[in-house]
Amino acid sequence: MGALDGIRVIDLGQYVAGPLLGMLLADQGADVIKVDPPSGPRWPVDGNATWNRGKRSIALDLARPDELATARRLVASADVLVENFRPGVLGRLGLDPEALAREHPRLVVCSLPGFAADDPRAAMPAWEGVVGAATATYSARGSVGFEQDERWRPIYTAIPTASCYAAFQGAVAIAMALVARDRDGVGQRIEVPLFDAMFGALGFRGQHPFSLRGLAGLRTSQYECADGRWVQFHSGNKNVPEFMEAAGIASWRDEGLLDARRRASDPSLAAELDRRMVALFKTRTAREWEDLIARAGSEATVCRTTAEWVEHPHARESQMVVEVTDHELGRTLQPGVNVRMSRTPGAIRAGRPRLDADRAAILRELDAAPAGAVPPTGWPASRASAEATVRAALDGVTVLDLCVVLAGPTCGRTLAEYGAHVIKIDSPRRSEAIVFHNDVNRGKHSILLDLKSEGGQAIFWRLVEGAAVVVQNFRKGVAESLGVGYEQVRARKPGVVYASLNSYGHVGPWANRPGHEQLAQAATGMQVRFGGDGPPVLQTNAVNDYGTGFMGAYGVAIALLHQRRTGEGQHVDTSLAYTGCTLQSPFLVVHERTAWDEPRGQDALGDGPLHRAYRAQDGWLFVGARAGEAGRVAEAVGLRENGGESLAALGSALERRFAEGRVDDWVVRVAAAGLAATRVVETPRSLMTDPWVVEHGLSVTREHEGIGELTTTGPVARLSRTPVRPGRAAPRPGSDAQAILDGIGMGGRLAELVAAGVVRTEGVQGL
Repeated sequence: MGALDGIRVIDLGQYVAGPLLGMLLADQGADVIKVDPPSGPRWPVDGNATWNRGKRSIALDLARPDELATARRLVASADVLVENFRPGVLGRLGLDPEALAREHPRLVVCSLPGFAADDPRAAMPAWEGVVGAATATYSARGSVGFEQDERWRPIYTAIPTASCYAAFQGAVAIAMALVARDRDGVGQRIEVPLFDAMFGALGFRGQHPFSLRGLAGLRTSQYECADGRWVQFHSGNKNVPEFMEAAGIASWRDEGLLDARRRASDPSLAAELDRRMVALFKTRTAREWEDLIARAGSEATVCRTTAEWVEHPHARESQMVVEVTDHELGRTLQPGVNVRMSRTPGAIRAGRPRLDADRAAILRELDAAPAGAVPPTGWPASRASAEATVRAALDGVTVLDLCVVLAGPTCGRTLAEYGAHVIKIDSPRRSEAIVFHNDVNRGKHSILLDLKSEGGQAIFWRLVEGAAVVVQNFRKGVAESLGVGYEQVRARKPGVVYASLNSYGHVGPWANRPGHEQLAQAATGMQVRFGGDGPPVLQTNAVNDYGTGFMGAYGVAIALLHQRRTGEGQHVDTSLAYTGCTLQSPFLVVHERTAWDEPRGQDALGDGPLHRAYRAQDGWLFVGARAGEAGRVAEAVGLRENGGESLAALGSALERRFAEGRVDDWVVRVAAAGLAATRVVETPRSLMTDPWVVEHGLSVTREHEGIGELTTTGPVARLSRTPVRPGRAAPRPGSDAQAILDGIGMGGRLAELVAAGVVRTEGVQGL
């Protein structure tokens, strides 16, 4: 049984975002009916074998009245409709999402356009590169709000971050809408534009001002090893003495090389540490370092290619990479189910169906369905009752958030956006826990609690009594050692929904290994692809961290849906490496004819002359067009011919032509021709101060206690009946202790608990 068993989804999606969202729903048990045109998917790539697995297929020509009528009957039979056309396009085809939502009050309609319906760019074709260029995705990873010099150039990544993040956040929104519908019987309209979705990936890079104060320890970087391979090392402040002893460098501590404050004040110390680290890693092979550091309990992994990762024992044994038989490609390796559920386990029920293979069965089901089927008992029978007072999707749900850094706290923050009461529990002594605090902990209530103490345990268990959800992102075994693992919590609270997020999942040979964003990128092939022929390079955004946070929230929401229906809780499990595989789904479809030919390297500007960045007189623009639109592009910019006989020649001609004018002028000319173009946004700061972005709540500036005004990203999804809210600004760590203790009848003991070191109210010790 899947958590979404009994939920019917009509998937009208094309390209990546819509089909991927349909796959996420199908993997959790939904009956997803994929509606394609008679010619098949508009983008015929291997990725369709993944995005359309587990679905049923029907081909419909919406220009024919009888086929349009069938499509409307399908929608009437459904719980969820997914589409990712430009605003207005589906309406012109006869399936206006707004009208369908009015006609079918129980229906959840989720639209994933490139740009929002009220965005001035709504009519522009929102190709992946265009959206990435418009959201500072192609700026340098370290550019947190800083201006670039004239030598700056964009760096294109092949990972379709915007499409994937729209799918991730669309899945969360649909699950939350289903939770709300299960309570009050009414569906709603959802819009998650790809442009808006990128603010979920931008994360802390959009914060202004931003500081990494609080991170210390050994340097984190990629290092070339004795065999010429590279390894990603991240001390993570975990088991540093053990690593130093194993590596034979324990004396470095006595020399002051590990003191972050001394390094900050003495650049020569920082330079000396860098020099020594480079030399140290040249003394062993990459695999030797990976194994040595793992034995020491710290963090490192070889920077592998994606082709290497899909065959890695951990990837296979953990089932983050699985075998799926496809009718066209044969035996394939694909990303496994992202969110794992203990009571309602997700599953890939079948490979991709042949086009129109399920037409007869689907039509028989429609013919057999009674006209005007009666909704389940308790659901409103009229539009008037459907417009009753609206409550947040997670109104009344209390969440205990034990998470640190980015992925886990993002899960908790997302639950807070949908109305949950989230209590953030941090250690009083873990400075790393709050480095990204103001980004990921808005909307929450904060307490600094020592779970290693008897008093801290007593408070935790009192909080569990009133909680429906517990979220943690420790590496496997740590929560259990603290006495707060899933089985320990379930013994006291049988119906609890307990989510675990970590680096490599909870099964397989690497399940116990710690890790961060950098490690997930290195292991799954992202760094090598982005580095190309040079050293491995980190992707611009922390895509695995934030994406895993959204996948965790999706798992919690569907677990709550199951809990509402059965009273059963369960364990939800996802990881950074699972998400790394999902993000790479366009090219992580491995079969005997696989060609690893996606764009790669720090010189990449796009994936061809019709989808790439070009330099103009005053900056860069990104142009997006279909393969057959070369002539239109050439005509739009005033080239007499198509630039020659080949696309390569066209690219050279366009380079010369765009260099003759200004970005804004070119964008207007290209857009006027019905094609796509945008200025390449160079820094997150310029994106976060854009008036449209600010007006629509994607950039939120508020007072933060002890800091002053601070700008962070805001929530993304737009829901018509249960809208998301950014909630309060992130509180000063520990400042809600009194209110939290009052809520469990222990407020009178605050002074005693502070004196005993069980609770802190004045921030994390050492900061």
